[in-house]
Amino acid sequence: MTKKKNSIALILKQLPKNIFSGFVVSLIALPLGLGLAMASDAPAIAGVITAIVGGVVVSILGGSHVTITGPGNGLVGVTLVAITTLGLEGAYAAIICSGLLIMLLGFLRMGNLSDFFPSSAIQGMLAAIGLIILGKQFHIMFGHKITRDNTIDYLIEIPYTINDALHYENTGLIYAAAAGLISLAIMVFYPKLRNKYWHLIPAPMWIVVLSIGFSYYFELVLHQDNPIAQDYMIPAIPSFAEITTQLPKISFSKVGSLAFLGSVFSLTLIASIESLLSIKAVDKLDPEKRRSNVNKDLKALGLGTIASGFVGGLNVVTVIARSSVNVNNGGSNRSSNFFHAFFLVVFIVVFSSQLTRIPLPALMAILVYTGYKLASPDLIKKIFSVGKEQLIIFFVTLLTTLKFGLILGISAGVIITIVIHFIINKNVTLFLRHWIKPNVLMFKEDDNKSNYYVSVKHFCTFANFYRLKQKLDVIAADQDVIVDFSMCDFVDHTVMENLNNYQGIFTKNGGHFDIVGLDIHDADSKHPFALRKIVAVPKLFGYNLTKRQENLETIAKDYHLTYSADINKNTAFLNPFLFFKTKQPNYIYNELEDENANTKLFDIEFSEGEFIAKEVVRTSMLHIDLNETIPVFSLDRETIIDKVYAIAGFKDINFDDHQDFSKRFHLVGEHIEAIKTFFTNELIHFFESNPYYHIESNGNSLLIFSTQRLASTKEIKALLDFGKRLKDVIPKSL
Repeated sequence: MTKKKNSIALILKQLPKNIFSGFVVSLIALPLGLGLAMASDAPAIAGVITAIVGGVVVSILGGSHVTITGPGNGLVGVTLVAITTLGLEGAYAAIICSGLLIMLLGFLRMGNLSDFFPSSAIQGMLAAIGLIILGKQFHIMFGHKITRDNTIDYLIEIPYTINDALHYENTGLIYAAAAGLISLAIMVFYPKLRNKYWHLIPAPMWIVVLSIGFSYYFELVLHQDNPIAQDYMIPAIPSFAEITTQLPKISFSKVGSLAFLGSVFSLTLIASIESLLSIKAVDKLDPEKRRSNVNKDLKALGLGTIASGFVGGLNVVTVIARSSVNVNNGGSNRSSNFFHAFFLVVFIVVFSSQLTRIPLPALMAILVYTGYKLASPDLIKKIFSVGKEQLIIFFVTLLTTLKFGLILGISAGVIITIVIHFIINKNVTLFLRHWIKPNVLMFKEDDNKSNYYVSVKHFCTFANFYRLKQKLDVIAADQDVIVDFSMCDFVDHTVMENLNNYQGIFTKNGGHFDIVGLDIHDADSKHPFALRKIVAVPKLFGYNLTKRQENLETIAKDYHLTYSADINKNTAFLNPFLFFKTKQPNYIYNELEDENANTKLFDIEFSEGEFIAKEVVRTSMLHIDLNETIPVFSLDRETIIDKVYAIAGFKDINFDDHQDFSKRFHLVGEHIEAIKTFFTNELIHFFESNPYYHIESNGNSLLIFSTQRLASTKEIKALLDFGKRLKDVIPKSL
């Protein structure tokens, strides 16, 4: 009973943050919902209905913690096919049936469904989905509606559409194309602005606000009609009363047809895989390091899809981009998903008539950017760096999906992966014999070296990885685990990638996840996810220093520091810092270290978000190990956004005797009295008289950095000097 009361008290305490986060997510969900529905040839409001129903149902019944649900990018193509072949009434029936199947997957405990597909095949399928989205919506973004037989034809037509747009004589089409291009530019360049003020409003909502403002400018200032061609504006949106009282017609007349069964299977497959991949990715972002109950979530997603279909919505899936935004804005439990749905209801009730002022090309630009992110050329480089055979799997899946559809595409990816595995191992009989045999042994050790020992034998691939996963999932993430591959002849890329995810989860939870026994295995590339075979051939690579690195070497000599340009993936010392609770440090490099002073300055690459929402950031930081205990706190320059966050529950620590410091600096931490004691007059005066830096304490060391970019050599010298002088004024032996 006490535990339940504590849980309720915690939920109430976190409620302001989750309301705030839900509001921010709703700003993205509104334009995306409209755009995804229209890209699927469904009524524009269908996407918003999906987000509302999914947000309510999954927030109450789901098994994840910080995920957001709504219409998914991956379902645009299959929903479009369903509506084209079955009609809107038949498509709603297919959506409802797919919801039933997704619920069944949850009851059958098939939450590990995505683990049965090779990683490169899934990436190929997602890239194909990206091209499907981009191929059709690109033309509408340029104010040019065309109809073609398949995605490849749409892609081939892109240069002709651009050429036509350059020769438009119709003013309405020129304005439509301009709206699309400006919106695309906002989507491309907005993430590069590392500014708190701009990011209060997400990029898609900026597009909505600017579009509506543009319409009112012509209407109220110039007293003219909107110059954008009427055919390229969002059609009338029903009011909330109309949505709740006028349910759509649903037809099950084509239930036994091949087209209906194919649509149901495709919707179920893509919705399940997209949701499971997103849940897995979002769990890595959860600051509280919780694991989702994926089977429970599948049941809730299935029920949400059924309800959504009956009221005119689409499949409900877990969405990575909106979930990442939720985490980054303080969302800590499922209530943020509920409040994102609540604010969408408010928008529809209050602003439904204003949505018709948004041009279609602007919404389609959001989807074109999303499609590009799914099929980015950088993805090909990444896959090639893992191994040439992964590129074959990727392209076979991609091209087959584009030509023959998603089901045949993912099937081709699985088949080509198996064939490649046979070729690499050069013994089909041996490989098949061990492929489906139990190959994992786990037991708990009593010594101090580790808590659990897992031995993997013979072959470990995407097809039997679920056996290893079943063992690992029963281990608490704060334990020590050793996974031994010394008796395993072959480990594929999918397994290596999944094990890397486990390492991240265990590291963030204070556990240890060590992989041993791969020293004698060969890999075709240096990538950590490359497949491994048991004949090792070491490969050595050299590199040349850049000009900046040469300058860093000079600084090291001048300051009597040790310099290393090498990539160092030992970033565990960063995990206790608040800054890295929702960010993943990939590696540090260009280290300038003073071993006597326990000081290290380094460049670091870390990632924010996951999947298509993933952004990679490189910056320079200073770490000072104090070798004594100090309070945990975070100090930064106070801004208007901090005052907004204060309303949401992020409290600032102020000093009555130092009004200037309290006004200029944002200081947070749990142990307020200890922090106030630590911040002596001398320390406060030091911060007041020096440049602003973001400074964090994890209890025994400090992390200091300025802007989220790589520092110049001059800034590096200033940061080193700042750290040295700060260390001199820090109170000793509190």
